[in-house]
Amino acid sequence: MTAHAIVLGWSDWASLFGHYLMLSLMSFGGAISTTPEMHRYLVEQNHWLTQQQFNHSIAIAQAAPGPNVLFVALMGWNVGMNAGSTTAALLGVAVTMLGILLPSTVLTYVAARWGHQNRELRAVRAFKMGMAPVVVALLLSTSWILGSAPQAARANWPLWLLAIASGLLIWRTRLHLLWFLAAGAALGWLQLV
Repeated sequence: MTAHAIVLGWSDWASLFGHYLMLSLMSFGGAISTTPEMHRYLVEQNHWLTQQQFNHSIAIAQAAPGPNVLFVALMGWNVGMNAGSTTAALLGVAVTMLGILLPSTVLTYVAARWGHQNRELRAVRAFKMGMAPVVVALLLSTSWILGSAPQAARANWPLWLLAIASGLLIWRTRLHLLWFLAAGAALGWLQLV
């Protein structure tokens, strides 16, 4: 990943923490649904990450076993490494992960208990039904951000074609998703995509 030097003061770390606290409360569908706002804040507004570091953080975390929220830790790590030290990188991990996890965890716990106790209320059922399109829209905006890097839009047309074909095949057939993962791995290994 291409690193670039940045200087972060305590107010910057507090701002990063506060921003991730806010993102936590917006993360319907998981932290991945807030990546467009993370991109705006980290790459476009503050220039704490490069586009390449941002994309790599998501790609590495998604490829690794474990929870998909690991990309948040990688973004924090990269911000800290860009600030110049492993200590700052560990602080970046702590700031971003605590920020993204604390509010949503507490809110989810309280809301799930209340929702379970009141699951027959029309408002609870309507909320659950209404959130589905919001989650889909947030995930689509994430894919748009990840795929719209200037070099990615033109150079990676085979990946776009593969993604569309895979989506259609998943939708229209009963093939197991592992077959698609295996095919993608083989195409990548052969350097066809």
